[in-house]
Amino acid sequence: MEIELRDYQWEVVQPALEGKNIIIWLPTGGGKTRAAVFVTRYHLGTRSGGKVAVLVNKVPLVNQHYENEFKPFLTPNYNVIPISGDTELKEQFAYIVRMNDVIICTAQILQNALISTEEEKHVELTEFSLLIIDECHHTQKDGVYNKIMAQYIEAKHKKVSKLPQVLGLTASPGTDGANTFDKAVNHILQICANMDAQMITSSTKCKQQLDDVVPQPMKIYDIIEERKQDPFGDKIKMMMTSIHSHLDDSSITRNFGSQIYEQAVVELEKTGAIESNRVKRACALHLRKYNDSLLINDTVQMFDAYCYLEEFYENEEKMKAVLDQTDRFLFKLFNDNKEQLLSLACKKDYENPKLDTLENRLLEQFKVPNSQGIIFTKTRQSAHALFGWITKSTRLMAAEIKAERLTGAGASSQTKHMTQQEQQAVILKFRQGEINLLVATSVAEEGLDIKRCNVVIRYGLITNEIAMVQARGRARAENSVYSVVAKQGGREMQREFVNEFREGLMKRAIENVQNMPQRDYQIKIRELQMEGIISRKVKDQKQNTMKMGNLPEDVRFYCRNCNEAVCHASDLRIIEGMHHVNVNPNFQIYYKVFGKVNIPRKFEDWEPGGIVACRKCGQNWGIQMIYKSVPIPSLCIKNFVVELPNERRPFKQWKSVPCQIQDFNYIEFCKDNILDL
Repeated sequence: MEIELRDYQWEVVQPALEGKNIIIWLPTGGGKTRAAVFVTRYHLGTRSGGKVAVLVNKVPLVNQHYENEFKPFLTPNYNVIPISGDTELKEQFAYIVRMNDVIICTAQILQNALISTEEEKHVELTEFSLLIIDECHHTQKDGVYNKIMAQYIEAKHKKVSKLPQVLGLTASPGTDGANTFDKAVNHILQICANMDAQMITSSTKCKQQLDDVVPQPMKIYDIIEERKQDPFGDKIKMMMTSIHSHLDDSSITRNFGSQIYEQAVVELEKTGAIESNRVKRACALHLRKYNDSLLINDTVQMFDAYCYLEEFYENEEKMKAVLDQTDRFLFKLFNDNKEQLLSLACKKDYENPKLDTLENRLLEQFKVPNSQGIIFTKTRQSAHALFGWITKSTRLMAAEIKAERLTGAGASSQTKHMTQQEQQAVILKFRQGEINLLVATSVAEEGLDIKRCNVVIRYGLITNEIAMVQARGRARAENSVYSVVAKQGGREMQREFVNEFREGLMKRAIENVQNMPQRDYQIKIRELQMEGIISRKVKDQKQNTMKMGNLPEDVRFYCRNCNEAVCHASDLRIIEGMHHVNVNPNFQIYYKVFGKVNIPRKFEDWEPGGIVACRKCGQNWGIQMIYKSVPIPSLCIKNFVVELPNERRPFKQWKSVPCQIQDFNYIEFCKDNILDL
């Protein structure tokens, strides 16, 4: 099948056809992927033994790129194969690479293969002749794209030959929060350095054609009326004030229902864990839930906010084996007030006015025949709540609005995750017209092949300019509308103005980088790459020194909730470089296992068992791994407080714990714990 490129696509791919490393910058819907397919076919046709890796950052994009773009235009002349985390093919990745011409995979799969010490799983970057990185603006900081490209750049500076050509694709490199032109330019140069790009290409000669193909929607601010009365929210705040009185801590902000308050109670919980202060920690956890309820009340229905709290307390009562004085106070506070909360939540006179504004916008847009739209919202929970509200609205049902949710695939404690298959089924229904409205989280912003919409609504969102550009790019139908539902002068509106400013800053910065003298550009890129190499080495040395600073037997772990001392670092081992398991048979007296953990993917040597929780207080500690038929508790570091010789603190990641933990030895473990039984 022939690949027909538009003039502006021809314009941006020319340097890539000459073998140069470039970043293609085209808007959402501009055909970046089709251009990459053309470069791939040209590359394979002109280079003997060529091999291409197409890297994506989301699992659904693997099959999407394969089915819609690469397979139709490259087979049967070339062997093209998709590999993602929920397929068993990833375990034979090295073999698959050697047997195929084009491998489309999530970046993490390639990264795992690059660092693997097992011969049958290991690959080298030099096995590829072309590396395509989708949504390449993520190639920064500790992102997996940047880890791959860091290896590439270090190999290049060591004069390793036969490194692959690199092609990056992006709709918006962003500014990394820059508020000045110079900082925005530095960010663009940093992305170019991380990608080892010789240039960013965009359409200049054929800009008019690009504008005709990808028209910009009309932007509308749908201003919300102020809530005249909020007795439900007032009641929640009164209950929070009671908790503050019990806590007897006047240092915390009382700005209830805000992100600032959330940060304050997160810090309070952390302090309580470090100090072994159960009152402080328990109150902080409950205050955060009440604050979440206020945020939900401000976004969707009062009843959703009530249900959130009710579910939390039901789960807490199930988990708590023993109640202390603080637990009893907190449970009593909710139980004494829940009937009044429920009564207030059901009074329609006090309902969230945002929903009326949203309903009116949808009704206005869906007057147009065959309308399709997306509502972008912050959390899965709000997506589920909005979906429920839409399906119960008689006015929206009368307008023949048929909605469905589209959320992320990762597991969540709050709402059920969507599997990749469920995501694809929803997108297919949307594409075929069975449904005409998606209620989506950020999963729908980047990359997914979603039909052109005539209305895109950002609802209760405070994000960056990249997310704004990506979401707006979904409104590509003729006479489409991009709506921001926000309070006059509210945080959402303020952030939207900031994002518009930063988008303009980004465009000016890219133009500046594109017009730099080539020698100046190359000097700057090399300088940034050398800085990156040195900073990574310094960071690694510091981490290694830190790891060797404490003996494992001197590092002790305490349950974050009840402060029970449960193990030492010397009891732990590492499986597959990431799973931290406790191999001490005496550890079983401290935990219980219940339920079944569902992870929407398969693993080569293990499968998930139940949840591992503190036997004393019910705090979740991690999961039970069934590793080669042997059950072993795998621990999550954020559920513990770590006592070092000179300090006591919680950690977010295992790699930050300052001691060396040994690798797991399956044979040794079985001899010590299984075979003697």
